[in-house]
Amino acid sequence: MHLDAELFVALGFIIFVCLLGYLGVHNTLGKAIDSRAAKISAELDEATRLRQEAEALLASFKAKAVAAEAEAAAIVAQARLDAETLAKEGAARLSEFVARRTKQAEEKIALAETQAAADVRAAAAEAAVKAAEVILTAETKGTNGVRFVEKGISDLRTLFN
Repeated sequence: MHLDAELFVALGFIIFVCLLGYLGVHNTLGKAIDSRAAKISAELDEATRLRQEAEALLASFKAKAVAAEAEAAAIVAQARLDAETLAKEGAARLSEFVARRTKQAEEKIALAETQAAADVRAAAAEAAVKAAEVILTAETKGTNGVRFVEKGISDLRTLFN
């Protein structure tokens, strides 16, 4: 019989496998694979838990975004109402201001008219007094003047008594 190299390789392999079986390497490999599988399973469970948390957080943020949009819309609507109210109040105040200023202007005009009429009367009275003074000055020369002065003094005495 011929002993070839292939036979020695086959015998060496069988002895190596038996030695590995005797030393319990298959149990060690099984335990290592089982622990690796447990780690992977734990990581998958953790990934699933994190995904669920992320989905819950995303849903929470979407709800908050919807609520924020609704609140923003309410704020804008309230601001529009406030602006309209302020515009109406401003228009009312402006019309009141214009009416009050118009009334004040009319009162000033009436006062100015009254003052002008009084000034015209005073000027007319002053002109009449000057005209009377001129006339009386011309007529009171001489004996007529003495008689007017005496009559004026007697009139004054009767007024004071």
